[in-house]
Parts: sequence; C-alpha cells; structure tokens
Amino acid sequence: MLENFREAFDGIRSHKLRSALTMLGIIIGIASIIAISSTIMGTNEQIKENLVGAGSNVVTVRLYQGDYPFESAWAQTPDYVPMLTDDTLMAVRDVPEVANATYYMQRDAYGQIYSGTKALSAGTVIGVDSAYLSVYGYTVRAGRGFSDSDFTAFRKVAMIDETTSAALFSGTNPIGQTLEINGEPYTVIGAFTRASAFRPTVNTLEDYFTYNQSTGGKVLIPAATWPVLYRYDEPRSLALRATSTDAMTAAGRRAEELLNATITQENPEVRYKSENLLEQAKNLQELSSATNRQLILVAGISLIVGGIGVMNIMLVSVTERTPEIGLKKALGARRRRISAQFLIEAGVLTCLGGILGVLVGIGLAYGISKMSGVPIFISWLIIAATVVFSFVIGMVFGAIPAYRAARLDPIDALRHE
Repeated sequence: MLENFREAFDGIRSHKLRSALTMLGIIIGIASIIAISSTIMGTNEQIKENLVGAGSNVVTVRLYQGDYPFESAWAQTPDYVPMLTDDTLMAVRDVPEVANATYYMQRDAYGQIYSGTKALSAGTVIGVDSAYLSVYGYTVRAGRGFSDSDFTAFRKVAMIDETTSAALFSGTNPIGQTLEINGEPYTVIGAFTRASAFRPTVNTLEDYFTYNQSTGGKVLIPAATWPVLYRYDEPRSLALRATSTDAMTAAGRRAEELLNATITQENPEVRYKSENLLEQAKNLQELSSATNRQLILVAGISLIVGGIGVMNIMLVSVTERTPEIGLKKALGARRRRISAQFLIEAGVLTCLGGILGVLVGIGLAYGISKMSGVPIFISWLIIAATVVFSFVIGMVFGAIPAYRAARLDPIDALRHE
C-alpha cells in the first residue's frame, strides 16, 4: 500500500504541469464550496445574533387574540383570562430551560410622556416587578433601581433609558426630576442601560426594519401603580431568560403551556403565545441559504468536470505506462495490485487538489468578507469533509482507468510501443 502511495507521488512529480492542470477543476470546485459555505454560515450566525441579541436569550410570552397581540386599550380582558399569579411565575422559573422569569405590562405611549414642554415622540411605558432588570440584562447607570417599598407603597417612581433621558432632559441629570405619564406625575429615580451593549449588524434598509423594530424610549414604573395610569388591571405578559440560546424554543413553549393552563375557558382565539426569536432566525437563515445552496450545486458541477479531467489524464497515464504494467504482470503482479496503484494515484491527485482548494477557498472567503463586509465562519468539519470528498472523487473517476489497466493482457502490454 505504501509503495502505491510512493509511486503516486512520483508520478505527480514527474508530470508537474499536467498534474497541476488536472487538479485545477478540483481546486476551483472545492474553493467555491468552502467560500460559499463559510459565507452562508457567517451570515446565519449574524442573523441569529441580531435577532436573539448577542446572548440575551430572552423569550416573551404575551396574550394573543387570533394572530395579533391582545390590546387592552381597545378591548376588555375576557373574564376567563384571570390575572397571572405568583404561583404560575414560580412554575415557569422551575422549568429546567428557564434561568429567570418576570411579569410585565406594556403600552405604547405616543404623546403621553412629557417633561415640562418636551414630549417623547415614540415611547413605551412598562409596568415591571423587581426581576425585570435582571431578566433583560439591564443595569442601573445612574440613580437607583426599584426597592421593595416602591411596590408595596405604590410609589409613583420611574426609571428611564438613554433615549428617554436624551429626549426629555437634554443631557442634564434626570435623577430626581419629574415626568408626566398620561397626566400622572412620576419621579425619576434611576436610569438604566444594557449590561453589555449590543447593536445588530445592519447592512441594508431591509435589515434595519427587521432588527430595529423598537427605537423609542422606555419608561419603567412599578407594576403596582399601573391602575393609576390606566384605571384597571390588564393581562400580564411574561419575559423569561433561557439558560442558553438553543434552549429558547423549549423554554418558550413550556411557559406558553403553563400560562394557557390558567385560562378557564377553551378559546382558540385568545391564547398566550411565545415570541420565538430563534425560530424567526431559522426562517431567515433558510431564506438566505436557499440561493446559496444553488451556488454550491453549481460549484459541485465543477468537481464533476474536474473528476472527468482526472479520468482523462489517468487513461492517458495507463496508455503511457502500458509496458510497465505488462512487466509487472509478467513478474506476477495481480489485477488487484495494478488496480489499486491507479486508484490511489487518482485519489492522491484529487486529494492534493482538495487541500489546495481549501486554502484558496479560505483566502477567497476572507477576501469576500473584506470587500463586502459579509461575516464568515470557517467550519473545520466542512474542510475535512471536502478533502475526504475530493479523495473519493479521485477513486470514483479513477475506477475506469484502473479497471482498464488491470484488464490489460501482459503479452500485448509488453509488445506495446
């Protein structure tokens, strides 16, 4: 076997230019597959990161009426949808895929948030409990967070994000100042921001509308004071932090089941549904990969062309080495030995082409990334698979030349000129 490999390398060295031209189709095909697959995987990881939020792993579960979130501003909550209790929240936190969970209530407050004469043009009011900041990965950057007494004493206090602070207080210290929410005065006790800042990668206008759907400011208030603003209790939503990104789907579905179990009347129109960002990411990944899979198929055709070129050269090699084959057979070499020699030579030729194709493909992927800004992800598993595949191509397309060499008659072969 080792002798076959030695003879294969000797044959390649003795015909360097011919071997290089023979490997060219394999090199182009493998390089194309590596470059395209690296771009696909890099783009898919970017989509996943953009939607999920760089590891925040937060899943929301909201009450839906049909295909749309239930809006308490337009409809009274049905009697058979009771307020979610702390027992249900504890049951959600006991789910193995859930790290933490919190209840919240949320309303868009266009033109309802003021500080003096300044108004927040696009804002959201969120009624929260003590776990909300930690679930979403927020940290207090100024002032303080909510205390237990803020909830029990129904204090009208608020925390704001950077957008709200810039819009209403123009860079001045907002702590201790008053803002009005739907006509009710709230004292700003703190400002919050994400513990690890994350901004989605936006390359096109379509990316902007996909990943930046909430650009308004946020105002957090104790959930206990929610009826002060909107006069009656509303159905709570739930936000949970999954233990990992991959656990988001399972955590959301389990929480959805627990919340729907609280509804006392079967109604397919009014149900709790989880916002499955991971599933959205997978759908976008499938959409972005569809065209690229066709490109890989086209690249695969060049491998077939390269394999045909290898078969052609190996047939020429059989013709050139006919006297050598006849001599080996006359000395007792069996057909299996002759066949293996040419199969291994074809496999080595395409394997070397595969290795060179991988190097060219990696360089091409980095070049595409540099010029277009598209992220890439190099998979060593794919690299190993393509090298093995290139060797298999050589074995497959070298089968006919190997069979022809093995079937040569030793007397005719020795007479060949």
